[in-house]
Amino acid sequence: MARSGAGNGKAGSVEVARRAVRQVAALTGRPVEGVLGMRRGEDGWEVTLELLELRRVPETTDVLAAYEVSLDDHGELREYRRVRRYARSQTEEA
Repeated sequence: MARSGAGNGKAGSVEVARRAVRQVAALTGRPVEGVLGMRRGEDGWEVTLELLELRRVPETTDVLAAYEVSLDDHGELREYRRVRRYARSQTEEA
């Protein structure tokens, strides 16, 4: 079974997520904790990443941030921006 986008020069979703992680980590110098979400748009991908912004002791007080990342169809970074900062122990309210 072929990956989504394989063979047409477009990156598949897993590869897009990996590229987003690599590119944002390289630009910010901060470790990426994980991929929070991603969606395919008309002209590329939108990926949300969680980065460790400030390491603290205890770890529950680490400062994390969510970044929205925009990539083209080939997985190349178009833009990124921080949209939220929070303590690791903070939970979202519905």
